[in-house]
Amino acid sequence: MFIARMSKWSLRVEPAEVSRLAWAFALSLAFHVLVYGCYYTGNKYHLWQHLHWPAWLQPPKFLTELIVPKKPTPPPPPRQELPLIFVNVSPAQATAEAPKDARFYSDKNSRAANPDANKITETPKIDGKQTEVAKTEDVPRQKFTPLQPSPPPQPPKETKPPTPEPPKPAQAEAKPKPAYTPGDLTFAKPSPTPRPTDVPANDPKPERPRTIREALARQPQNQLPGQKMQQNGGVGRRAELASFDTKSTEFGAYDAALVAAISQRWFTLLDERDYASDSRGKVVLQFVLHYDGRVTDMNMPENTTGEVLGLICQKAVLDPAPFAAWPSDMRRTLGDTRHIQFTFFYH
Repeated sequence: MFIARMSKWSLRVEPAEVSRLAWAFALSLAFHVLVYGCYYTGNKYHLWQHLHWPAWLQPPKFLTELIVPKKPTPPPPPRQELPLIFVNVSPAQATAEAPKDARFYSDKNSRAANPDANKITETPKIDGKQTEVAKTEDVPRQKFTPLQPSPPPQPPKETKPPTPEPPKPAQAEAKPKPAYTPGDLTFAKPSPTPRPTDVPANDPKPERPRTIREALARQPQNQLPGQKMQQNGGVGRRAELASFDTKSTEFGAYDAALVAAISQRWFTLLDERDYASDSRGKVVLQFVLHYDGRVTDMNMPENTTGEVLGLICQKAVLDPAPFAAWPSDMRRTLGDTRHIQFTFFYH
């Protein structure tokens, strides 16, 4: 016999079900509180602006920018390195146009040139005798002559009175000059271009320069003494004086005065020591030059001449210091300090 049983429905909730509902409500509430707290904190501290969302979450505007290729930005122009070797440039060598790639710098621009060349290269041909110093002209060095004390005054010597000469016979009386008579002809015609009294009549007239370059070449220049260098090569530009590719810089004039002051003191110290080229070699000095002209941190990395000549080179730099303060353009370009290397050659 079969007995049919019917399920009984009841509104009474079991304790286990109440516990599960409570946990679900608590977890949902905690999740919503956490999400709202993160959103509020991100807006307050602007954290969402710094996040990079995936491409599929970004607005259509950003997606369009990703699809359209961007134009490549042009690279910044290469920074031109300043030349590091100073050379003297005379007005006869100066040019208005600066060279593009110059190894040397000075207070004036110059273009590479030579009087003649057998081949065309990137370096000018210079016929000299030395290969250490970049120099295009032979400039003799004037011998230093120290001031000599004046000799002491000598006492006057006793002199005897001169003996009287015997009387000479009376000379014939001079003939009187003829009196000027009005209407006489002029014996000599005055010169239309009278010569100055201080110039002799047989003094040749100096030849005038034919070009401006020749006139500048005749002017006395404040060139450093030294021998012209020997360099093989040749360039297409012709000039009476050989020259290098040299660029004028903001500190070219300052360095020209600096080199002149140190060189003059060096030659003076050598002349006082009666240096007669009895030593050969070179001295390399390195020091820091400050914007106010002070010299610090001097060292001597190389000296092949001896201790005495090395000390002379150091005194040549330290005696004229402190040098003049830097101009504003020079300080704006170089900063407050410069590391300088000076090389002295003994031939």
